[in-house]
Amino acid sequence: MDIQENIVNKVAASGLITLNLEDYLDKAERVLYDIKDNLFHGLILKEQDFRAFVKEHDWSQYQGKNVAITCSADAIVPTWAYMLLANKMKPFANEVVFGNLDTLDTLLFSKALSKIDVNEFAGQRIVVKGCANPAIPVSAYVEVTNLLTPVAKSIMYGEPCSTVPIYKRKD
Repeated sequence: MDIQENIVNKVAASGLITLNLEDYLDKAERVLYDIKDNLFHGLILKEQDFRAFVKEHDWSQYQGKNVAITCSADAIVPTWAYMLLANKMKPFANEVVFGNLDTLDTLLFSKALSKIDVNEFAGQRIVVKGCANPAIPVSAYVEVTNLLTPVAKSIMYGEPCSTVPIYKRKD
C-alpha cells in the first residue's frame, strides 16, 4: 500500500470557500494631499493665492492615483477649497476623497465589495482570509460580513486550517 493513498486533504474536501480580501485591493498608488502646504503661515487660506496655485499646479501628476485630501494643520479651511482641489484632481485621479489614507482605503474597499455577487456565496461555508499583507482595513472585514451574513451557511475568519467562527445559520 502506497502511503500517499492514505493522505487526505481535509481542507480541500471540506467544501469551504476562501474569500481573500486582498483580491479586492485597489493596487493604484495612494496619495495624501495635505492642504496645510497651501496655508499662509500655516494658519490661513488666502483665496487669491490659493486660486493662483490651483490655476498653475500640474494636476496631471495625480493620473491613475487614489487621492485623499486632508488638512493636518489646526486651521479653518473653507469647504470650497476642498471642492476646488477635488474638481482639479478628479479628471486625472481614480478616486478623490476627503480624509486620510484610512478613509481612502475604506472607500476603495466599499466600492470593490459592492460589486460582489452575494448569490455566488448562497448556502456556502466561507472563510474570510485573515492576516493579509498589506493590511486590510477592519472596515472591509465588517462590510464583507454584512454582505455575506444574509446568504452564507457559515462565516469564519482566518485560514481554512485554523478558523474563528463568526456566524452559523440556524437551520
